[in-house]
Amino acid sequence: MAGRFAPRPPRAAVRGGIPRQGVAPGRERVWVPDGPLELGLVLGPLRRGPGDPTFRTTPDGAVWRTSRTPAGPGTLRVTARGGEVRGESWGPGAEWLLDRLPRMLGAEDDPSAFVPRHRLLALTRHRRPGLRLTRTGLVLESLIPSVLEQKVTTLEAYQAWRLLVRKFGEPAPGPAPGRMCVMPSARTWALIPSWEWHLAGVDDKRASTILRAVRVAARLEEAAGMEPAAAQARLEVVPGIGPWTSAETVQRSHGAPDAVTVGDLHLPGIVGFALGGDRYADDAEMLRLLEPYAGQRHRAARLVLLSGRVPGRRAPRMAPRGIERI
Repeated sequence: MAGRFAPRPPRAAVRGGIPRQGVAPGRERVWVPDGPLELGLVLGPLRRGPGDPTFRTTPDGAVWRTSRTPAGPGTLRVTARGGEVRGESWGPGAEWLLDRLPRMLGAEDDPSAFVPRHRLLALTRHRRPGLRLTRTGLVLESLIPSVLEQKVTTLEAYQAWRLLVRKFGEPAPGPAPGRMCVMPSARTWALIPSWEWHLAGVDDKRASTILRAVRVAARLEEAAGMEPAAAQARLEVVPGIGPWTSAETVQRSHGAPDAVTVGDLHLPGIVGFALGGDRYADDAEMLRLLEPYAGQRHRAARLVLLSGRVPGRRAPRMAPRGIERI
């Protein structure tokens, strides 16, 4: 049998079924923030569940992310020690990611603009001084998972994102932790067959919204250079994208401090309970309670969530629908 078959590549050299070549040296950048910075708080909103193939934290405290930048796919590793942040990046998008590392870590955010008018918010801000609002400068990578989260449980949305990215994405450049992937390109999203959406548990309405969005991907990515309100207006031109989805997107792509999420199932009750003792608050009541923080309403909502002051459950957790089994 010797010589009849080509030798198999080593197990460590294969990722996602694609043989990996030798890892090219990465690029590095060191940045010193002008105040406290907590990587988990800043970058945490970019993580879509514990199995997100585009986001990973490792025991050494490093945060790994993959992105599809205008220059191509890239992998970014970020660590913070001794008052400085070190970024390492690989792939065609390496330079793009490092150039924008400070703004992704909140360099353009101004936490001092927030003036707490409630004891809970003042206490939470004092306890978590490292909170800054991230700004990725990439619209589609936040828009697509936000669409997947429309009107379903988080477990369903996270599973759909994980399955679709792993199946149709590409292996992360560089020495990324196992099974990390870069999300598919706009063209690849557009070519996903209908049955693959169904197998991932995504109904026709959400799949159609994503397909409409990726067909105008270039126009949507242009929104990264707009003011948040104008960017939301452009996103909402696409049928299926409303205020909830657009707010969830610009919170990440623009670091928008005032883009409060309306139309959410849980947030009004959480904010109402924390700031007004009303667990049955609706969107109108939530906006009334947040009115003193105009211009910083998203930051106020983030602080409420970080405070841990949430009402107890009123009913069992909603069960996933599992449409992929139909």
